[in-house]
Amino acid sequence: MSQASMIEAVGLSKSFGPVEAVRGVSFEVAAGELVGFLGPNGAGKSTTMKMLTGSLLPDAGRATVAGVPLDGRSLGARAAVGYLPEHTPLYREMRVTRYLDFVGQVHGLRRGERRDALERVVAAADLEGYTDRRIHTLSKGYRQRVGLAAALYVDPPVLVLDEPTSGLDPAEIVRIRDLVVTLAQEKTILLSTHVLPEVEEVCRRVLIIAGGRLVADGPLDQLAGSSSDLLLVTLRAGEDAARRALDGLEGCGAPRVVTRAGPAQGAGRVQLALEAEDRFAAAERVAAACADAGLPLVELRHDVPTLERVFLERTRAIAPGPDSAEVPA
Repeated sequence: MSQASMIEAVGLSKSFGPVEAVRGVSFEVAAGELVGFLGPNGAGKSTTMKMLTGSLLPDAGRATVAGVPLDGRSLGARAAVGYLPEHTPLYREMRVTRYLDFVGQVHGLRRGERRDALERVVAAADLEGYTDRRIHTLSKGYRQRVGLAAALYVDPPVLVLDEPTSGLDPAEIVRIRDLVVTLAQEKTILLSTHVLPEVEEVCRRVLIIAGGRLVADGPLDQLAGSSSDLLLVTLRAGEDAARRALDGLEGCGAPRVVTRAGPAQGAGRVQLALEAEDRFAAAERVAAACADAGLPLVELRHDVPTLERVFLERTRAIAPGPDSAEVPA
Protein backbone atom coordinates (compact mmCIF):
# COMPACT_ATOMS: atom_id res chain seq x y z
CA MET A 1 0.00 0.00 0.00
CA SER A 2 1.42 3.37 -1.00
CA GLN A 3 1.85 5.89 1.78
CA ALA A 4 -0.84 8.22 0.41
CA SER A 5 -3.48 5.48 -0.05
CA MET A 6 -6.43 5.23 2.32
CA ILE A 7 -8.18 2.23 0.72
CA GLU A 8 -6.44 -0.73 -0.82
CA ALA A 9 -8.09 -3.81 -2.29
CA VAL A 10 -5.82 -6.61 -3.49
CA GLY A 11 -7.33 -9.58 -5.29
CA LEU A 12 -10.61 -9.48 -3.37
CA SER A 13 -12.80 -12.49 -4.12
CA LYS A 14 -16.05 -13.65 -2.56
CA SER A 15 -18.39 -16.51 -3.40
CA PHE A 16 -21.75 -17.53 -2.00
CA GLY A 17 -22.00 -21.22 -2.67
CA PRO A 18 -21.57 -21.66 -6.43
CA VAL A 19 -22.05 -17.94 -7.10
CA GLU A 20 -18.84 -15.92 -7.63
CA ALA A 21 -19.92 -12.41 -6.60
CA VAL A 22 -16.46 -10.79 -6.69
CA ARG A 23 -13.48 -12.12 -8.65
CA GLY A 24 -10.01 -10.78 -7.94
CA VAL A 25 -10.82 -7.07 -7.60
CA SER A 26 -7.83 -4.77 -6.96
CA PHE A 27 -7.62 -0.98 -6.67
CA GLU A 28 -6.40 1.84 -4.44
CA VAL A 29 -8.02 5.09 -3.36
CA ALA A 30 -5.68 7.89 -2.35
CA ALA A 31 -6.19 10.18 0.63
CA GLY A 32 -8.66 12.93 -0.19
CA GLU A 33 -10.12 11.28 -3.31
CA LEU A 34 -13.85 11.16 -4.06
CA VAL A 35 -14.17 8.10 -6.31
CA GLY A 36 -17.27 6.84 -8.08
CA PHE A 37 -17.86 3.07 -7.87
CA LEU A 38 -20.17 1.92 -10.65
CA GLY A 39 -21.59 -1.26 -12.07
CA PRO A 40 -24.83 -2.85 -13.24
CA ASN A 41 -27.10 -4.71 -10.83
CA GLY A 42 -25.46 -7.94 -9.72
CA ALA A 43 -21.97 -6.70 -10.60
CA GLY A 44 -20.49 -7.19 -7.12
CA LYS A 45 -20.47 -3.57 -5.89
CA SER A 46 -22.22 -4.07 -2.56
CA THR A 47 -20.26 -7.24 -1.79
CA THR A 48 -17.00 -5.39 -2.47
CA MET A 49 -18.03 -2.49 -0.24
CA LYS A 50 -18.98 -4.86 2.56
CA MET A 51 -15.51 -6.39 2.38
CA LEU A 52 -13.97 -2.90 2.47
CA THR A 53 -15.90 -2.07 5.63
CA GLY A 54 -15.25 -5.32 7.44
CA SER A 55 -18.87 -6.51 7.21
CA LEU A 56 -17.74 -9.48 5.10
CA LEU A 57 -14.42 -11.28 5.00
CA PRO A 58 -13.07 -12.15 1.54
CA ASP A 59 -12.49 -15.74 0.50
CA ALA A 60 -9.23 -14.58 -1.08
CA GLY A 61 -7.28 -11.34 -1.25
CA ARG A 62 -7.06 -8.61 1.33
CA ALA A 63 -8.37 -5.13 2.11
CA THR A 64 -6.62 -2.34 3.99
CA VAL A 65 -8.14 0.91 5.26
CA ALA A 66 -6.01 3.75 6.60
CA GLY A 67 -3.04 1.38 6.73
CA VAL A 68 -4.83 -1.19 8.92
CA PRO A 69 -5.77 -4.64 7.52
CA LEU A 70 -9.45 -5.58 7.60
CA ASP A 71 -8.96 -9.11 8.85
CA GLY A 72 -11.96 -9.46 11.16
CA ARG A 73 -9.87 -8.82 14.26
CA SER A 74 -8.92 -5.19 13.86
CA LEU A 75 -11.27 -2.73 15.52
CA GLY A 76 -8.92 0.04 14.40
CA ALA A 77 -9.66 -0.58 10.74
CA ARG A 78 -13.40 -0.65 11.31
CA ALA A 79 -13.19 2.63 13.21
CA ALA A 80 -11.34 4.15 10.25
CA VAL A 81 -14.25 3.67 7.85
CA GLY A 82 -17.82 4.94 8.02
CA TYR A 83 -20.35 2.93 6.02
CA LEU A 84 -23.71 4.10 4.72
CA PRO A 85 -25.47 1.06 3.18
CA GLU A 86 -28.15 1.44 0.53
CA HIS A 87 -30.87 0.40 2.99
CA THR A 88 -29.89 2.25 6.16
CA PRO A 89 -30.56 0.11 9.27
CA LEU A 90 -32.29 2.53 11.64
CA TYR A 91 -34.38 2.04 14.80
CA ARG A 92 -37.26 4.10 13.48
CA GLU A 93 -39.16 4.47 16.76
CA MET A 94 -36.13 6.15 18.34
CA ARG A 95 -35.60 9.89 18.36
CA VAL A 96 -32.60 11.05 16.35
CA THR A 97 -30.54 12.05 19.40
CA ARG A 98 -31.26 8.79 21.19
CA TYR A 99 -30.33 6.71 18.16
CA LEU A 100 -27.07 8.58 17.59
CA ASP A 101 -26.20 8.30 21.28
CA PHE A 102 -26.79 4.55 20.98
CA VAL A 103 -24.38 4.46 18.02
CA GLY A 104 -21.78 6.13 20.21
CA GLN A 105 -22.32 3.56 22.97
CA VAL A 106 -21.82 0.73 20.47
CA HIS A 107 -18.48 2.34 19.53
CA GLY A 108 -17.53 2.51 23.21
CA LEU A 109 -17.47 6.29 23.51
CA ARG A 110 -17.80 7.92 26.95
CA ARG A 111 -20.68 10.25 27.72
CA GLY A 112 -18.66 13.42 27.10
CA GLU A 113 -17.26 12.00 23.86
CA ARG A 114 -20.77 11.10 22.71
CA ARG A 115 -22.01 14.60 23.46
CA ASP A 116 -19.20 16.18 21.45
CA ALA A 117 -19.68 13.69 18.62
CA LEU A 118 -23.43 14.36 18.50
CA GLU A 119 -22.87 18.08 18.09
CA ARG A 120 -20.32 17.47 15.34
CA VAL A 121 -22.34 14.97 13.27
CA VAL A 122 -25.63 16.90 13.57
CA ALA A 123 -23.86 19.88 12.04
CA ALA A 124 -22.06 17.76 9.41
CA ALA A 125 -25.26 16.02 8.28
CA ASP A 126 -27.32 19.23 8.48
CA LEU A 127 -29.78 17.79 11.00
CA GLU A 128 -30.30 20.89 13.11
CA GLY A 129 -33.96 21.20 14.07
CA TYR A 130 -34.65 17.49 13.58
CA THR A 131 -32.80 15.88 16.47
CA ASP A 132 -35.89 15.48 18.68
CA ARG A 133 -37.98 13.92 15.93
CA ARG A 134 -38.69 10.21 15.82
CA ILE A 135 -36.88 8.71 12.86
CA HIS A 136 -40.01 7.23 11.29
CA THR A 137 -41.52 10.74 10.97
CA LEU A 138 -38.63 11.97 8.81
CA SER A 139 -38.57 12.02 5.01
CA LYS A 140 -36.32 9.46 3.33
CA GLY A 141 -33.80 12.20 2.63
CA TYR A 142 -33.52 13.06 6.30
CA ARG A 143 -33.38 9.39 7.26
CA GLN A 144 -30.38 9.18 4.93
CA ARG A 145 -28.87 12.11 6.81
CA VAL A 146 -29.33 10.22 10.08
CA GLY A 147 -27.54 7.22 8.55
CA LEU A 148 -24.77 9.52 7.34
CA ALA A 149 -24.46 11.06 10.82
CA ALA A 150 -24.12 7.55 12.27
CA ALA A 151 -21.37 6.74 9.72
CA LEU A 152 -19.54 9.90 10.80
CA TYR A 153 -19.91 9.37 14.53
CA VAL A 154 -16.33 8.28 15.28
CA ASP A 155 -14.97 10.79 12.75
CA PRO A 156 -13.52 8.20 10.35
CA PRO A 157 -11.09 9.37 7.65
CA VAL A 158 -12.80 7.09 5.06
CA LEU A 159 -16.46 6.95 4.01
CA VAL A 160 -18.06 4.22 1.89
CA LEU A 161 -21.46 5.34 0.61
CA ASP A 162 -23.75 2.85 -1.13
CA GLU A 163 -26.50 4.57 -3.18
CA PRO A 164 -26.89 7.52 -0.76
CA THR A 165 -29.48 9.24 -3.00
CA SER A 166 -31.51 6.16 -3.96
CA GLY A 167 -35.23 6.87 -3.92
CA LEU A 168 -34.88 10.55 -3.10
CA ASP A 169 -36.67 13.40 -4.86
CA PRO A 170 -34.57 15.79 -6.99
CA ALA A 171 -34.26 18.45 -4.27
CA GLU A 172 -33.10 15.89 -1.69
CA ILE A 173 -30.63 14.42 -4.19
CA VAL A 174 -29.03 17.84 -4.60
CA ARG A 175 -28.84 18.35 -0.83
CA ILE A 176 -27.26 14.95 -0.17
CA ARG A 177 -24.86 15.45 -3.07
CA ASP A 178 -23.80 18.82 -1.65
CA LEU A 179 -23.22 17.17 1.73
CA VAL A 180 -21.00 14.54 0.11
CA VAL A 181 -18.98 17.22 -1.70
CA THR A 182 -18.52 19.12 1.58
CA LEU A 183 -17.42 15.96 3.40
CA ALA A 184 -14.94 15.19 0.62
CA GLN A 185 -12.94 18.24 1.65
CA GLU A 186 -11.83 16.29 4.73
CA LYS A 187 -12.61 12.63 3.98
CA THR A 188 -11.67 9.96 1.47
CA ILE A 189 -14.93 8.78 -0.11
CA LEU A 190 -15.93 5.77 -2.21
CA LEU A 191 -19.35 6.56 -3.70
CA SER A 192 -21.55 3.93 -5.31
CA THR A 193 -24.57 5.11 -7.31
CA HIS A 194 -26.61 4.33 -10.42
CA VAL A 195 -27.05 8.06 -11.10
CA LEU A 196 -24.27 8.60 -13.63
CA PRO A 197 -24.72 12.40 -13.96
CA GLU A 198 -24.20 12.57 -10.21
CA VAL A 199 -20.83 10.87 -10.59
CA GLU A 200 -19.88 13.16 -13.48
CA GLU A 201 -20.78 16.12 -11.27
CA VAL A 202 -18.68 15.26 -8.21
CA CYS A 203 -16.10 12.54 -9.00
CA ARG A 204 -12.88 12.94 -10.94
CA ARG A 205 -12.15 9.22 -10.97
CA VAL A 206 -14.36 6.21 -11.62
CA LEU A 207 -14.13 2.49 -10.92
CA ILE A 208 -16.45 0.25 -12.97
CA ILE A 209 -17.15 -3.34 -11.97
CA ALA A 210 -19.02 -5.91 -14.06
CA GLY A 211 -19.41 -9.65 -13.61
CA GLY A 212 -17.48 -9.41 -10.36
CA ARG A 213 -14.39 -7.98 -12.07
CA LEU A 214 -12.97 -4.47 -12.30
CA VAL A 215 -13.33 -3.41 -15.96
CA ALA A 216 -12.35 0.28 -15.77
CA ASP A 217 -10.35 2.52 -13.45
CA GLY A 218 -9.32 6.08 -14.17
CA PRO A 219 -10.23 9.76 -14.39
CA LEU A 220 -13.42 10.53 -16.25
CA ASP A 221 -11.72 12.41 -19.05
CA GLN A 222 -9.26 9.59 -19.69
CA LEU A 223 -11.96 6.91 -19.70
CA ALA A 224 -14.10 8.97 -22.04
CA GLY A 225 -11.09 9.79 -24.20
CA SER A 226 -10.20 6.13 -24.54
CA SER A 227 -13.55 5.52 -26.22
CA SER A 228 -13.44 5.66 -30.01
CA ASP A 229 -15.01 8.67 -31.70
CA LEU A 230 -18.49 7.96 -32.93
CA LEU A 231 -20.45 9.55 -35.75
CA LEU A 232 -24.24 9.38 -35.91
CA VAL A 233 -25.58 9.65 -39.47
CA THR A 234 -29.30 10.00 -40.25
CA LEU A 235 -30.31 9.40 -43.89
CA ARG A 236 -33.56 9.37 -45.81
CA ALA A 237 -32.91 6.00 -47.32
CA GLY A 238 -33.44 2.30 -46.93
CA GLU A 239 -31.21 0.42 -44.54
CA ASP A 240 -29.42 -1.58 -47.23
CA ALA A 241 -28.70 1.50 -49.38
CA ALA A 242 -27.42 3.41 -46.35
CA ARG A 243 -25.11 0.57 -45.36
CA ARG A 244 -23.72 0.26 -48.89
CA ALA A 245 -23.01 4.00 -49.09
CA LEU A 246 -21.10 4.12 -45.81
CA ASP A 247 -19.42 0.74 -45.76
CA GLY A 248 -15.65 0.67 -46.24
CA LEU A 249 -14.97 4.39 -45.72
CA GLU A 250 -11.34 5.13 -44.88
CA GLY A 251 -10.79 5.50 -41.14
CA CYS A 252 -14.29 4.26 -40.27
CA GLY A 253 -15.65 1.05 -38.85
CA ALA A 254 -18.55 -0.86 -40.33
CA PRO A 255 -21.83 1.09 -40.05
CA ARG A 256 -24.41 -0.28 -37.63
CA VAL A 257 -28.07 0.65 -37.46
CA VAL A 258 -29.14 2.61 -34.38
CA THR A 259 -32.75 3.44 -35.27
CA ARG A 260 -34.99 3.14 -38.30
CA ALA A 261 -38.36 4.64 -39.26
CA GLY A 262 -40.59 3.87 -42.20
CA PRO A 263 -40.19 0.93 -44.59
CA ALA A 264 -36.99 -1.09 -44.46
CA GLN A 265 -36.58 -0.46 -48.18
CA GLY A 266 -37.51 2.87 -49.76
CA ALA A 267 -38.09 6.32 -48.34
CA GLY A 268 -37.83 5.65 -44.62
CA ARG A 269 -35.25 7.21 -42.31
CA VAL A 270 -32.35 5.28 -40.86
CA GLN A 271 -29.70 6.32 -38.34
CA LEU A 272 -26.34 4.59 -38.39
CA ALA A 273 -23.33 4.78 -36.10
CA LEU A 274 -19.73 4.62 -37.32
CA GLU A 275 -16.64 4.40 -35.16
CA ALA A 276 -14.00 6.77 -36.52
CA GLU A 277 -10.29 7.28 -36.02
CA ASP A 278 -10.70 11.02 -36.69
CA ARG A 279 -14.30 12.19 -36.39
CA PHE A 280 -13.76 15.42 -38.33
CA ALA A 281 -12.09 13.76 -41.33
CA ALA A 282 -14.64 10.95 -41.17
CA ALA A 283 -17.52 13.43 -41.20
CA GLU A 284 -16.25 14.87 -44.48
CA ARG A 285 -15.98 11.40 -46.02
CA VAL A 286 -19.50 10.50 -44.85
CA ALA A 287 -20.99 13.67 -46.34
CA ALA A 288 -19.20 13.04 -49.63
CA ALA A 289 -20.29 9.38 -49.74
CA CYS A 290 -23.94 10.33 -49.16
CA ALA A 291 -23.76 12.91 -51.94
CA ASP A 292 -22.15 10.43 -54.33
CA ALA A 293 -24.87 7.87 -53.59
CA GLY A 294 -27.62 10.44 -53.94
CA LEU A 295 -28.91 9.80 -50.43
CA PRO A 296 -30.45 12.80 -48.58
CA LEU A 297 -28.41 13.50 -45.42
CA VAL A 298 -30.81 14.53 -42.64
CA GLU A 299 -28.31 14.80 -39.77
CA LEU A 300 -24.61 14.23 -39.17
CA ARG A 301 -23.28 14.72 -35.66
CA HIS A 302 -20.55 13.61 -33.32
CA ASP A 303 -21.53 11.46 -30.37
CA VAL A 304 -19.41 13.10 -27.66
CA PRO A 305 -18.07 10.51 -25.19
CA THR A 306 -19.92 10.54 -21.86
CA LEU A 307 -19.71 8.50 -18.69
CA GLU A 308 -22.92 6.75 -19.74
CA ARG A 309 -21.31 5.68 -23.00
CA VAL A 310 -18.13 4.52 -21.25
CA PHE A 311 -20.23 2.58 -18.72
CA LEU A 312 -22.26 0.85 -21.44
CA GLU A 313 -19.17 0.03 -23.51
CA ARG A 314 -17.32 -1.48 -20.57
CA THR A 315 -20.26 -3.49 -19.21
CA ARG A 316 -22.32 -4.42 -22.30
CA ALA A 317 -20.42 -7.62 -23.04
CA ILE A 318 -20.41 -8.77 -19.41
CA ALA A 319 -24.03 -9.52 -18.61
CA PRO A 320 -24.67 -10.83 -15.07
CA GLY A 321 -25.43 -14.50 -14.98
CA PRO A 322 -25.73 -17.26 -12.40
CA ASP A 323 -22.01 -17.09 -11.66
CA SER A 324 -21.84 -13.29 -11.29
CA ALA A 325 -25.11 -12.22 -9.73
CA GLU A 326 -24.77 -10.44 -6.43
CA VAL A 327 -26.05 -12.33 -3.41
CA PRO A 328 -27.20 -10.40 -0.33
CA ALA A 329 -25.21 -11.23 2.76
